[in-house]
Amino acid sequence: MSHFLTRGPLAILAALMAPLAVCALLLPFRSNIANVNVALILVVVVVAAAALGHRPAGALTAVSAAVWFDFFFTRPYEHFSITRSADITTAVLLLLVGLAVSQLAARARRLQVIAITDADYLAQIHHTARLAQSSTSPTAVIDQVRAQLVGLLHLRGCRFEYSTLLGHPPRLEQDGSVVLGRKKWAVDRLGLPDEKVELRVFGNGRFYGRFMLEATPGVVPSLEARLVAVTLADQTGNALDTMQHSPHAG
Repeated sequence: MSHFLTRGPLAILAALMAPLAVCALLLPFRSNIANVNVALILVVVVVAAAALGHRPAGALTAVSAAVWFDFFFTRPYEHFSITRSADITTAVLLLLVGLAVSQLAARARRLQVIAITDADYLAQIHHTARLAQSSTSPTAVIDQVRAQLVGLLHLRGCRFEYSTLLGHPPRLEQDGSVVLGRKKWAVDRLGLPDEKVELRVFGNGRFYGRFMLEATPGVVPSLEARLVAVTLADQTGNALDTMQHSPHAG
């Protein structure tokens, strides 16, 4: 419900109405408040809308603020026209500052989401590293990473193949790119290919197998997610290599 209020149609409605409501409250004091101060108050409204809503909401608030500032606080009053050059400058600056603030607020929210997501990625890597150090079962590590890959890349399915390189499927590389044949696949635009994509697993330079990734149509996994997937595959390889050379290995 909170998401709907702050990101949905109500956010758009609030963006349009908030500057009008504030102007209505300030209207009785029009003769005592400088237009520059009115503009500053409206900028605060834009900041609030941009912080609580989304980018379109912030932009709409900026436009609405400029329109109602013109209508109520510039001469001739109650007309959508401005005659004084100072008021024109103030109205234009109000619009530009409001649009800039909405962009900055949207970027700040995006960075916050990235930070939260990165924390989740690090938690997954840490969890797999702990399991790799403590487990004596290759199957346990493989199953853990397989489940992580499904969630991380939003896959329809994933399986692990031991020591096989049959066929020439698309391949997820160490840099997060996907190679199909001799060409790079536009994964950031198209998502993973429809056919199964291999993610090879090496430990101490030795090939142990590969995860076969079955993509979900329409899903575009981020570069960060793909790099984490490669890291998890590397951890799997290191765990398999450690277990194979362990004095307790069968």
